[in-house]
This record gives sequence, structure tokens and C-alpha cells, in this order.
Amino acid sequence: MYESYYNLHEKPFALAPDPAFLFATQKHHRALTLLQYGLMNQVGFSVVTGAIGSGKTLLLRKLLQELDDDVTVGMVSHVQCDTFEEMLRWILLAFELDYRGMDKVELSEAFVQFLIKEYEEGRRVVLIIDEAQHLGPEALEQLRMLSNVNVDKHQLLQLILVGQPDLLELLRKPELEQFVQRIGVDFYLEPLDQEEVRGYIQHRLQVAGGDPELFEEESYELIWRNTGGIPRLINLLCDMALVYGYAEQKETIGKHLVEEVIRDKQLGLSPIGKIAKATLTEDDNSVQKESSDKKMWKYI
Repeated sequence: MYESYYNLHEKPFALAPDPAFLFATQKHHRALTLLQYGLMNQVGFSVVTGAIGSGKTLLLRKLLQELDDDVTVGMVSHVQCDTFEEMLRWILLAFELDYRGMDKVELSEAFVQFLIKEYEEGRRVVLIIDEAQHLGPEALEQLRMLSNVNVDKHQLLQLILVGQPDLLELLRKPELEQFVQRIGVDFYLEPLDQEEVRGYIQHRLQVAGGDPELFEEESYELIWRNTGGIPRLINLLCDMALVYGYAEQKETIGKHLVEEVIRDKQLGLSPIGKIAKATLTEDDNSVQKESSDKKMWKYI
């Protein structure tokens, strides 16, 4: 709708993860470097966690783009498994292996034979489990046992677990101490700070062929405060701001236009509204505390 009006060749704030739009902040660059290090050095387990919408899946896609041909990758996502047998079926499916009609022992043997075959042909095997916070302690412990398959000094399976902060809480359980000791790479992807939000918005506009200065300077702090620095929420807010800007035929996106979007979001179900309300409450509490402090000084 607004693309031609703002001279964009595509939507700059689409929600679908696209590695072409990756804005490599220091924290994203560090996370990507650690994942690459883990793969190169045959680390058994790598774990990346972060809030919903913080860019974990986008980071994974960027990593997959850069892998060499000698790496065989399987990905399991959004899976809740009650038994390890069920998990094994999903793992075999991720590597396009037949799993039908097999019991737990046969499933395990089929996967081990696959690992050995890939090793003999000079390929490494990497299993990525996205949204890993849905796994239980039993499934994680079984994954640890599965990762014990070795030939000489070579580990045949490397695992990357990606999940929300609940995954951290899960891994802190005492019964998973042995599992945690096998984690060689562990990184928490924090939200963007205010300056990073500015760079993020300008970067995405530029990649989409538009003017990186399309958003006016005073709008960046407002966007940061009302999205918590979460990239997905930034995309939601900025995309709608462009729709509003197009509807009002604005040449640039200013603070007042962003405020209109936020006010409308507060009336609906958007998490942007929730963050905005929390921000306002925090500000009110801050003002009240400042006022209270002044009264205290008055009576002292």
C-alpha cells in the first residue's frame, strides 16, 4: 500500500524473519559469532535464549545461510513431546529419515546409523531445536544421552537449543546439572537499547530501498519506550506508522503520528499497548516518588 509512496521496493518492517534485514548489533554479532564458534569447535550443546520477538529465529536463519556444504542440518520447532520416542520421530523427520512403524530402540538405532554414515562421508550433523522451552527435563536428559555418540574424539551430533526465558528456568533445575555441564555456548539475546532502535529502523528502511531518515528524530525514543526494544514489536509499530503516514499523506513519520498509532494500539490486543501502559504507569510512579521526596525534604 505505502511502498510506492515512500519509494520502497518492499515492506521494511515485515514480520517474517529475513536474513537480508538482519541489523547486526554488538549483541547479535556476538551471539552469531558464538554459535559459529560452537559449530567449528564441535561443542556439544549451544543455547540461545531471549524474549519473544527478540530476533532469535532471524539469527538462526543467518547462521544457516553461512554454513558450509559439509554440515547436515535438521530443525525441530514448536514441538511438545511427552516421550522421548515421540521426540525421536520428530528428529528423524527433521533429517528426512523414515520413522514409521518403529519402536524407541529402532528409532534410536536408525538415528545413530545416520550419524555414523554422515561422519564416514565427511559431514557434520547439527540438530536445531527452536522453542526448546516446551521440552521437559526428561526429554532434555535423553538428548544429552543421544549426544554421547562419538567416534574416536569426534562428536557426531551437535545440538543448538533456542528458546524463550522459560528455557533458562528449565535448565536451572537441579536434575539437569549434568546437561548444563555439556553446554559450551550460552547467550541471552537482550532487547535493543534506544540508540540501537534508531539504527535498526534506519537500517531496515535502507535495505528496503527507502530513505533512512524517513522517521523523524524525536520518534525514536517513543518507539523504543513503547516496544521495550523488541524487534518484532518495533516492526509492528513502524509498519502501522507507515500506513498512518500514507493515509495522511505525510512525507515523514513524526512523533505525533507514532503517538496516534500507540493510542490506537492501547485500545486493542497489541502487546505494544501493554508496554505503553506499563511505561506510563512507571512514569506516573516516578513522578509520584519525586513528589513524595520533595514533601519529605519539606518536612525535614
